[in-house]
Amino acid sequence: MTEIKPRFRTIDGLSIRYAESDGPGDSEALLLSPWPESLYSYDPIWSELAAHARLTAVDLPGFGHSELREDLLSPTAMGEFVVRIADAFGLAKPHVVGPDIGTAASLFAAARHPDRFRSLVVGTGGAAVPITLGSPLDDWVHAEDLGPYLAMGPKAAVTLAMSTINGYELPDVVREDYLAAYSGRRFVDQMAYVRAYPAELPVLGELLPTLQTPVQLLAGRNDQVVPLANAEYLHERLPNSALDPIDAGHFAWEEAADAYAGVITRWWQAN
Repeated sequence: MTEIKPRFRTIDGLSIRYAESDGPGDSEALLLSPWPESLYSYDPIWSELAAHARLTAVDLPGFGHSELREDLLSPTAMGEFVVRIADAFGLAKPHVVGPDIGTAASLFAAARHPDRFRSLVVGTGGAAVPITLGSPLDDWVHAEDLGPYLAMGPKAAVTLAMSTINGYELPDVVREDYLAAYSGRRFVDQMAYVRAYPAELPVLGELLPTLQTPVQLLAGRNDQVVPLANAEYLHERLPNSALDPIDAGHFAWEEAADAYAGVITRWWQAN
């Protein structure tokens, strides 16, 4: 049985799903859900992280089971909303864990709001310029016609993504939550976020050298969806970063949960 107990609250007029832990109050962490999963992606590492910080996990607007609003489906806009989330939960200066789509949003947030966050843990999200992505994400970013994705249906797309998780069997409650999160045309609507990468990642690249927040880059060495080159690109440009690849594919938080949690908790202790 998972320890994650989701609830909903309204932030900026949107219904946002979240879960909280009862961890130590002297350290706070905001966990952002990856795509196409949900806050249940933290299930394998929840108890370990909760032993080191009070956790607030959130489905970003439009993802997981949080309400979608079209104007937020880009890394820059989502970065501003990450700040609003932290404000809404009264998180004074939290660590942020933002894998996958949370990577660019977290970096934009920290660059444009200096000293708002204690540290970032990001990776497995598109960042490099020129864009360096694998299948199927590169196809989603550059597709001229979204018709085939509408025809495929959301459950097929999510099932395809989950089939690439190696060495970890999703609990039934987690699998069903992922599938339920992307019903109707919701999955295709969410593609607008990554389709903003060509316009917005070059802007992020210009901001990286100015970002003073400590950044832990955590990525799977064998990630075929978002190659390790993206984390290396960030490491070369961020003035205060550490890079720790782990032996996993794209869904590193599930495939190599112990190693993933270990890097995060050691980083928190050091920062």
